[in-house]
Parts: sequence; structure tokens; C-alpha cells
Amino acid sequence: MSLPAPEWLISEVRRAKQGKGAEMVMQTRDLLDRLNLPTVCESARCPNRGECFSQHTATFLILGDVCTRGCAFCAVKKGKPLPLQVDEPQRLAEAVSELGLRHVVITSVTRDDLPDGGATHYARVIAALREHCPGVRVELLAPDFAGSKKALEMVLAAGPEILAHNLETAPRLYPQVRRGADYRRSLKVLQQAKQLFTRIITKSGLMLGLGEESAEIDEVLKDLRAVDCDMLTLGQYLSPSLHHVPAARYVNPEEFDGWRRRALALGFKSVAAGALVRSSYKAPMFFRDLV
Repeated sequence: MSLPAPEWLISEVRRAKQGKGAEMVMQTRDLLDRLNLPTVCESARCPNRGECFSQHTATFLILGDVCTRGCAFCAVKKGKPLPLQVDEPQRLAEAVSELGLRHVVITSVTRDDLPDGGATHYARVIAALREHCPGVRVELLAPDFAGSKKALEMVLAAGPEILAHNLETAPRLYPQVRRGADYRRSLKVLQQAKQLFTRIITKSGLMLGLGEESAEIDEVLKDLRAVDCDMLTLGQYLSPSLHHVPAARYVNPEEFDGWRRRALALGFKSVAAGALVRSSYKAPMFFRDLV
């Protein structure tokens, strides 16, 4: 049964969806449509998409818009993906240039059907950005590449400044929430990133409200610090539809602030925590917190 959201959260979602100007939102959407570029903002039904689009920013979704996994929390389409579009790196670089972005966040669906999980395509996207958008800071929210260290190394060798990979929830809930994923494998992505490229900034995120216990959240934070994860995002899980796993509870602002303080005490260099915080929400601002 779906748990009714509190009024304060409904108000926050309504405000974020409206953004700060309908004309700016339409300009961003028109550009993305013209260049045929999907975003995780739309595909995952992010509550902040109006706010971000009104500021002429978006989180680009590469490797298509169909995922080979079936996570029970995610609104991204699942099934058999189409072949990769070889001109996508150039189109994405064009969008970044037109939007005037200095910090770009790129994520993707999981492509277990590809031998390298899409690593080669990731590297081509970064290369296109380096060629056409000099000086842009690149943040990747990457999949686990089925645990392939070679694929991860290929992506990191292309030169992103930030490598994010979300643990999403406590390991106990993985069979229910993240079918096809593995907690230890995901943790190892962040660990190997630091081992392969010691100067890379690593980042991870959790959704609260899926049924996790406080002690489990604390253990996940400790696990992330044990692999030297630099940045953390904590947000409220909002079920995208009646067909997805329902929210077990709604976390109030005071608890989010408590977890932010706890994470900073554990050694995270930058922490964003709040009901509508998402992996890439205000990413440039939280990167500035770190540096």
C-alpha cells in the first residue's frame, strides 16, 4: 500500500517541478529534443527537472534510454536496448556548448548486453567534450560495468574529474530494490577507481525511506569512507508509480540534517542531504564545497 506523502514534501515537489521560469524550461527541452538527447531527469521522473531545466542544465543519459536491469525503484525503461548511436558524443558536446555548462553530469542506463558495458562509448563521450568544450568539468554517474576493472580503467583513463556510483540502499534491501546489482561489487567500483587513479574524486548516493534501519545507514556510510569516497548525496525515495516499490517512510528535514552532520564527522568532504536531493542535484555547488 502506498504511504501518503506529508504536505511539506508535496509542496517541495510542486515548487521544484515549476522551476524558475517556464520559458527557460522550454528552451532547455527544445534543445534536448533538437539534438535527440535523453536525460535521466525525464527518464527517471526526477522531481527537480523543472528547477534544473530552468537553469539551463540537465543530466545527460547516454547508451540509450532502455536499461537491461530491472531495479524496483527506477522509472527508466527496462528491456532490450537499441544499438548505440555513434554520433551521440558529438551531439552531447554540442548541447553542453550551447548550454554554456562548465560542469556537466553524464549518466547512463546499464548495458549488460555490451561486452564492455558501454565503457568505450563513455570514453568517446569524454573525448568529444575535451575536444569541443575545453575546460568543462566532467562528472560521471557510472554503472558497475558488471564488475569489470578493465572497463572502469578505460573510462577513468579518458579523464573525468568525478566518478560517481550510487550504492542506493543498504545491502539487506538489494534483493528487493536492486535486482541484478551487488552491494560489494558496487562498493568495489569506488574502491578500484581510487586505486587506479588516486586523484579521482569519488561520489556515491543513498535513497532513504526504502525500509532501511538507522544502523544500516550508518554502516553504509562507514563502508563508503573505508574506500575513501569523497562526496555523498542523501535523498528521499519517491516511488515513480504504483508498479514500483512503495516508500516505507518519509524522512523529515531534521533527520536529513543529522545524517549530513554524521557523514561529515565520518570524513566525507562534501555532503548534500535533503528530501529532493539527487545524485546530480546542484552538482557544481557541492563540488565547490569540496574544493
